[in-house]
Amino acid sequence: MSLHSELRSLYLLPKTLSKNVWIFLIKEKCYHFGPDLFRRAEHPQLQLKVAEMGAQYLQNENSNYLAKLLHVLNMASRLHQKVALKDGKTQCKKMHVMLNSPVGRIEISGCGTGVHEIQFKENALSQNSTKEASVTCEVCEGPEEMTEPLNQCTAWLQAYFCEPWMTEKLPMPPFHHPVFEQDSFTRQVLRTLLRDVKFGEAVSYKQLADLAGNSKAARAVGGAMRSNPVPIIIPCHRVICSSGQTGNYGGGTHLKEWLLSHEKLQKEKLAY
Repeated sequence: MSLHSELRSLYLLPKTLSKNVWIFLIKEKCYHFGPDLFRRAEHPQLQLKVAEMGAQYLQNENSNYLAKLLHVLNMASRLHQKVALKDGKTQCKKMHVMLNSPVGRIEISGCGTGVHEIQFKENALSQNSTKEASVTCEVCEGPEEMTEPLNQCTAWLQAYFCEPWMTEKLPMPPFHHPVFEQDSFTRQVLRTLLRDVKFGEAVSYKQLADLAGNSKAARAVGGAMRSNPVPIIIPCHRVICSSGQTGNYGGGTHLKEWLLSHEKLQKEKLAY
């Protein structure tokens, strides 16, 4: 899909959305167009510039504005490299750990600072499966010596599947991903979800928008869920449609249904 097509889809949204929500939405469209490039535009001084370029393009549909927007994204990429050098930062020494979980293979990536991402690599669930699968969750691949954040993340995920009552007692691993490093609507929504929506609970996109401080931003909340780099720990599977339907999920709808069913069943067991 072209950047033109991504931005054109914003025409249908109400013009009464707040400035911060518009910035988030235009940024997300650019992110879908080129995630590796646009990730560099998380710097606050570029957010407004990107939004202005996107807004001008939407108003005028002039190819010059589209060219300017792409120039801003490239400028952001170069600025990111310069800031990293100026701050004395070096590239993370990334490690990977693979878990065999009840829902299939899960890869954790991270460094000594924190967890980068959690990704579903191989789904072990059938399309209509909501039953409890094997409760084992073991490391199948990984370095002999893991960083503390990876150790914490591995222990947390093992507890989630096998002993979920232990997750509240275990330390939450630190996160090291661009989405958590800058003040943004996405970070605000993800932190709100982590803090307020507990194991066995569910919340609608609109309710989460309310909790995050913007009741009109339900659609933007959906975008924030898609940007979540650490699913399960930040429980985007607990965010469902107002109608009660499960809604979309990066790992597939049947995986989302399984996770919700797993939490419901485990919560009922604890109640007895």
